[in-house]
Amino acid sequence: MASMLIQVDADLSDELSGAFPHLTARHGADSTTLIGKVTDQQELLGVMNLLVSMGIEILVVLRIPDE
Repeated sequence: MASMLIQVDADLSDELSGAFPHLTARHGADSTTLIGKVTDQQELLGVMNLLVSMGIEILVVLRIPDE
C-alpha cells in the first residue's frame, strides 16, 4: 500500500469527494488535494480515470514516502 497525493484543478464538492471514500480531500482556493493510501497501481489508475471521466484536470500525482 502506498500513500498518494493527487492535486486536481477544481474545487471538488463534498458529493464528488465522496466518490473517493479512502482519500481525504483538502480544499484550496481553486484546487483540491486528495491524500490517502491506494493498494496498487490499478487502484490509482481507477481514481485517475474517474477524475478524467468527470472532466477534472489532474495537476500533480505524488507518492508520499513511508516514514
